[in-house]
Amino acid sequence: MLGRITVLSIFLLFVSQSVLAGDDAEQRRRDAGRPQTSVEQLRTLSNDKDWRVRQYLGRNRNSPVDLLDKLAGDKHQQVRIAVATNLSTDTPTFLKLAMDQDLQVRSVVARFEYVPPEALAILAKDKSADIRLEVARNLNADKATLELLSRDEQPEVSQAALVGLERLANE
Repeated sequence: MLGRITVLSIFLLFVSQSVLAGDDAEQRRRDAGRPQTSVEQLRTLSNDKDWRVRQYLGRNRNSPVDLLDKLAGDKHQQVRIAVATNLSTDTPTFLKLAMDQDLQVRSVVARFEYVPPEALAILAKDKSADIRLEVARNLNADKATLELLSRDEQPEVSQAALVGLERLANE
């Protein structure tokens, strides 16, 4: 009987610590996403072991530019995607994300409506035809990028680029 009580006590202690740790992680996520969280606290949270905390930081429009640049090199794909869709992300960070090894990250950058044309110029040379097509369809693609893509070996990419060039000519 005593052995069962001890095992039960240890189990309950473990469960309560797990619940508390979960609450703590949830609080860190909330802090990472709050606009009013101090820059010092955001910097501390950028080293959090929970990738979701870093993802919230990547989404936070008040995260400093240098912090977003750091998160653009995060090992977790969802953190980098969060940075790629943050309106506070600067051009050098978008250039880094445009060269990301992960196809999905590059795809998000290629489709983002506020991506700078310089990042699209990099993605216009991507090995993936799907990425090049997304660039050709992006309204931020400049004339030089669309001209390059109009000569793409993939007919769908070149056609989309020609449509983009026509749109630019009519603006």
